[in-house]
Amino acid sequence: MSLLFSPLALKNQTLSNRLVVSPMCQYSAVDGFANHWHLVHLGQFAAGKAALVIQEATAVSPEGRISHGDLGLWKDEQMLSFRDIVNFVHDQGSLIGIQLAHAGRKASTDKPWISRAQIAPDQKNGWQTVAPSPIPYHPQETQPRMLSKSQIQELVHAFRSAAVRAVEIGYDVIELHAAHGYLIHQFLSPLTNQRTDEYGGSFENRTRFLLEIISAVLPVVENRSLWIRISATDWADGGWDVLESIKLVEVVKTMGVEVVDVSSGGAVRHQQIMVKENYQVPFAQRIKEETGLLTGTVGLIKSAEVADRIIEQKKADIILIGRGFLQNPHLVLQFAHDLHVDIPWLPQYVRGRETF
Repeated sequence: MSLLFSPLALKNQTLSNRLVVSPMCQYSAVDGFANHWHLVHLGQFAAGKAALVIQEATAVSPEGRISHGDLGLWKDEQMLSFRDIVNFVHDQGSLIGIQLAHAGRKASTDKPWISRAQIAPDQKNGWQTVAPSPIPYHPQETQPRMLSKSQIQELVHAFRSAAVRAVEIGYDVIELHAAHGYLIHQFLSPLTNQRTDEYGGSFENRTRFLLEIISAVLPVVENRSLWIRISATDWADGGWDVLESIKLVEVVKTMGVEVVDVSSGGAVRHQQIMVKENYQVPFAQRIKEETGLLTGTVGLIKSAEVADRIIEQKKADIILIGRGFLQNPHLVLQFAHDLHVDIPWLPQYVRGRETF
């Protein structure tokens, strides 16, 4: 039996296999509300037997969106638009997660197929961004407004409120987005956090915002699973690194975080990333070995054999894939075929087996 297709028991849920759909922004919402696109996009992965489908970065406040097309869960009225998605995924036997996020200084961009440029606050679909420190991501972008301590506390409450809504809707996994240069990561990295108060400077101060969010969210998660996504390294001199990631994971493990989803990069423009197949796996492996926390890995994992070997060699517990699922929404069925594993197909799709 392939270990890739072995179940993984969490505290309150069980993943039917180790293949998880990584959150992928679709930039197709209006005022944060989900629509038919999101239902079909996320539902197809559950129909293809992914163990867990994680919904794209979902903003906890309007200014926390990456673009004006991002999903949001900052008000009760948005909840209804997500219920059909959650119910459909559950009906197919898969779990569903939501990634709660705030983009910080990397917010207020256009949809990427139009332009990746930031939209100025006085332009249509643009707004004033916020950050730990008033440092723009790009020199030509609008300077973000430095968050006051009271505004930081408002955002902690915003994450908690969004988590309350997510639990009520029925999401199984709540993931906090602390990676890729977005707001929580901006607090973590000394390259983007130059504060001199209790939220800047030392490791303890730079991690304070995330730990306060975790403390606020955990009591409302109830019998769900709390995950965090981190960037293991900034790939830049003087930035957040894997040693600090290990130290952070050791802390959040004691708090009750169940899984760390390990990615990297995104904090600054000048990164020295050595991109290749499986390039992020060593980060997950080291964090898993050093902390013992359940660990997910990402990063151009393209074949069933490689994914299976990662699990077999205990380099990670979970494989998260993004682009591969965009290319083939039924990637799990393909991987099962490649590894000679028999898993059930939906009866409507059984004829597809004939193509293998």
